[in-house]
Amino acid sequence: MNAPGAQPFRAGPPGAQANPAVEYLCADCAASNEIRAREPIRCRECGCRVMYKKRIKRSVQFEAR
Repeated sequence: MNAPGAQPFRAGPPGAQANPAVEYLCADCAASNEIRAREPIRCRECGCRVMYKKRIKRSVQFEAR
């Protein structure tokens, strides 16, 4: 039983969202679109279904062998 005012347990850090949106760029019109999981992959401006995922801002470095 839950105590009054108690919140259910959520895994992950306190600021994390359950279903974060990811930014994509349209291949035809270059419009930026935020798409969440289970949403159709389609541009909201022109309807194109070819989308490119935006690169992250921080640098990623891999160690070569």
